[in-house]
Amino acid sequence: MAKNKKQNGFAQTTNVSDLGKNESVTLQDQLNSDVLAKLKLTKKNLVEEQQAKEAELEAQRAFERKQREKNMSFEELLEKYGDQGSKF
Repeated sequence: MAKNKKQNGFAQTTNVSDLGKNESVTLQDQLNSDVLAKLKLTKKNLVEEQQAKEAELEAQRAFERKQREKNMSFEELLEKYGDQGSKF
């Protein structure tokens, strides 16, 4: 009887693997088209939000950079940019 259980268990695993080879079930087959459309829309929204955050962060960095330069002393500006001015 123990031998029969092992043989049945082996036969079941081969049947499952045979089903996987014969039928390729995709995610789109499993999900409704409505759900798939909602997922795509959500992904698009997340990408747009990420791009907006990156643009806002870059604008903030540029503003802070200008503020730091605005608050620099003459000595710091001269040290940073050197003597590149034209001589009249």
